[in-house]
Amino acid sequence: MLEVKQVSKLYENQRGVRHIDFSMNRGEIVGFLGPNGAGKTTTMRMITGYLNPTHGTITIDGMSMADHPKKARQQIGYLPETPPLYPEMSVRAYLQFIADLRGIPVREQKQRIGGVIERLGLEGRERQIIRSLSKGYKQRIGLAQAILHNPDLLVLDEPTSGLDPKQIIEIRQLIRELGENHTVLLSTHILPEINTLCNRVLIINQGSIVLDGQPDQLANTMGETFEVSLEVKGPREAVLAELRDTPGVGSVRELTGEPTALADAEAAAPDTAVTAEGETVKVVVASADKTDIRETLFYRMADKRYPIVSMKKESLSLEDIFLKLTTNESLDSAAADGGPTPEAEEAIPHA
Repeated sequence: MLEVKQVSKLYENQRGVRHIDFSMNRGEIVGFLGPNGAGKTTTMRMITGYLNPTHGTITIDGMSMADHPKKARQQIGYLPETPPLYPEMSVRAYLQFIADLRGIPVREQKQRIGGVIERLGLEGRERQIIRSLSKGYKQRIGLAQAILHNPDLLVLDEPTSGLDPKQIIEIRQLIRELGENHTVLLSTHILPEINTLCNRVLIINQGSIVLDGQPDQLANTMGETFEVSLEVKGPREAVLAELRDTPGVGSVRELTGEPTALADAEAAAPDTAVTAEGETVKVVVASADKTDIRETLFYRMADKRYPIVSMKKESLSLEDIFLKLTTNESLDSAAADGGPTPEAEEAIPHA
């Protein structure tokens, strides 16, 4: 559906994007993440034809953006962070204007406009002036103009930015529904949206793609070891010693801040002796490599008659992965290399 091959956008003495390379299949919803100034907006503007790349090729449904820009753009619906609305127009007049711009045949316009109005919950607002609408409804109109010509690819830049919680839920549901019939490239700073909406995530940092994968598999990709949190019933020193001696275990870290059954019992009845039989130990156990050690731990503790009260696999959150990939270079070093800070990159003229 979309192929971005070795695309670069270079500016003299300024950071752009370099060697961006990825593809999207029909029906995917792909999250596009990156810190401010990483190159997200520049990349999206090249995909939508608003910027020409310095190097590389972009094809939409087999059509080159460079060789067939008009036909390629007909396959794209674009919602920038600030919707391209005319506030003095009514909702229907604006969509009529967009239909004319998109070259939708006159005989089809009424049906198309009525269809997107119904789909995006704009019934009863058709005659309303756009400036009088809430931001949530303006986002809906922005989505309406993006899908009016029934494109194969939707490019959405921060579609829920500035919305209240109720509006965010509504727009996310709309995007999820749009993903059933369209390929969607979604840029966002709201990381939970990726887990909620997307079946794939791209992370860009300093102008390059640093990660491409499915959200539920990123933790395994990024994790250097396999970690599991345990609560084990038994004498503290004996349990810790057995865990450390278990084959395949690299380290054992006790969660000292967590209350144990022994501590709870002592607090409840300080004059009552509590035996080690009631004690539980909470730890995080890491494998020596990425091997799954849960079964080994289970049989080891069972053999020693130290029951495992709970066991949970630990994994990096999307926030952890994002920070790990995007905070490996200071702004000072970027400035020393002659490149702008992330904030400055967003201010680069895109013409």
